[in-house]
Order: sequence, then structure tokens, then C-alpha cells
Amino acid sequence: MPAAQTFIQALSAALFATATFGATAADYPDRPITIVVPQPPGGAADAVARPFGQALSQRLGQPVVIDNRPGANGNIAAAYVARNQPADGYTVFFGSISTLAVNPHLYKSAGFDPLKDFQPLTLTNQTPNVLIVGSQTPYRSVADVVAAAKARPGELNFGSAGNGNTMHLTGVQFESQTGTQLTHVPYKGGPAALNDVIAGQIPMMFHNLSAVMAFQKAGKVRILAVADTKRSPLVPDVPTMAEAGAGGVVQIAWSGMLVRSGTPQPVVDRLVREMQAILKSPEFRKPQEEQGSEILSSTPREFETRLKADYDAMGKVIKAGNVSID
Repeated sequence: MPAAQTFIQALSAALFATATFGATAADYPDRPITIVVPQPPGGAADAVARPFGQALSQRLGQPVVIDNRPGANGNIAAAYVARNQPADGYTVFFGSISTLAVNPHLYKSAGFDPLKDFQPLTLTNQTPNVLIVGSQTPYRSVADVVAAAKARPGELNFGSAGNGNTMHLTGVQFESQTGTQLTHVPYKGGPAALNDVIAGQIPMMFHNLSAVMAFQKAGKVRILAVADTKRSPLVPDVPTMAEAGAGGVVQIAWSGMLVRSGTPQPVVDRLVREMQAILKSPEFRKPQEEQGSEILSSTPREFETRLKADYDAMGKVIKAGNVSID
């Protein structure tokens, strides 16, 4: 009978799909995995992603390929994973606060929805932004910077990696919380801005701690304050922004691993388990911590909660500061 035949066909299809899903989850992974990094090779993201990929390869028994896809502040890489790759766990996105929590508020169409298109796996690392000044400047404290800025409104420049990034937003927060008016000088990347601070072309900037520690040790810059709620063990003598008189200036740059939403739960569970083991291992943690990164390990739910909180917070900062990418 047609109805009975239709039921049997539907049941057979369902059983086949279940069997295929079970086999796929049980056999995962059976081919190479790709970690998509939204920055160029050799940058700060690579310094984490490449050793992480090597460790993940060892644990999963399959090659892990690093695919660098820079451009549009990370939007190109995020959209590539969210729109062009299947939700099967074979493409992992190395996302950051800039790409996932900041960009959607800056671009009319980022090409992806960070809260709907991605399944968080685990946070991997974070580093606070810090206020640095060139060693040739007279500024030795946040109070010195604030005094100079109030004495000459709009004349004190600060650099960043470009409009709308977390370095810029830290400056926006600083202005708001200290009642100062600074002039933002956007560069094409953090290294270019940092080079001009060192050379004396601009007096200051807000940058990741991990990116400036070596220059502080060499006496080329001074770190005046950490934009965190606690002091960094890497620079324990440097006060927090609140301790230095700029309460409310908190900007911590984090990164983490994500996959497409809809990835089978057994695959997600396997990736989370192996990634957490890597992040808790001294072999991975020690060299990363020596470079200035705080290594994290979280559950998917913890990562999702932080992403949503920072997504909302960055939206408010961008709106209040009237920040745009142009």
C-alpha cells in the first residue's frame, strides 16, 4: 500500500541517517582538520594557533592545518567558516573578541552572526590591554597623562591598530572615564603604531601586554597601567587602571576555538575534551605564559556566556563613543 510503503521508506531513511551519524561521530576524525586564523602568518594569533594545532594533531591522530585568512578585521575568515564550511568539526575557527564581539557592531554586514553561526568550544588565551608611553616622554603615571591631556584638550595623540579595534576602544573608555579628550591615530596594524611610539612619533597607545613586554624590558616603552580588574603577574609592579585613577577602563583581549553551529554533539564533546587537555598541559602553557598570554580553559557554556557579555558591552562602548570604521 502507498501509505505503508511511504512509512517504510521514511523509517529506513531515518535509520540510515542515524547509523551514518553514529559512524561519523565514532570515527571522528578520519581526515585532516583545519584551524582558520583571521590574521596573517607570523602574528600574535599564529604564536598560539600553531603550537595548539600541533598538540591537537598529536591527540587526535590526524594532521591539523593552519589556514591564515586575514582581512576586514577578521570578518573574511569568520564568514568563510560560517557560510562556506560544513558543520562537521573539520573546520575550527580561532576567534577573538575583536572579530566576534566588536565587528558586528561596526559593520553593516559582517557576513556572519557570532551568536547564531558558531558553537563555542573553549576559550584559549587572553591578555589585557595596557597603556604604554614612549621612554622619551615625560609621562611616568596615568595621572601625568591625564594632567597633560586636560591641559591641552585634543592635542595628545594615541595610536592603535585601526578604527574600532580593542586598542582604539580602550582609548575611548579611557577618555570617558578620565574626562579627557585625546586624538586617535589609527594605523594599519598594532606593530606600526608601536614602532611610532618607540620612535617618538606619537607619545602613547593602548596595546596588548603580550606585544609590549619585550620592549618594556628593553627600556623602549613604559607600561603605566593594566586595563584589567587585577594586576598581571607578568608585571606585578604595574597598577591596574582603577588603582591608577582610571576606574572602569577594562579591556581584555581574548581568543578561543569555535566550530559551526549544528556540529554533531559527540564531535563537539571530543574536541572540547582534547582542547581542554592541551590548555591544561604545562608543555603548552609555559612557553605561552612566558610570552605574556594567560592561558584559559573553559566549557562551551562559559565561553558562550563571556561572548554574549562582551558582545553587549562592546556594543555599548561603540555606541557611546560614536566609533566607526571609516
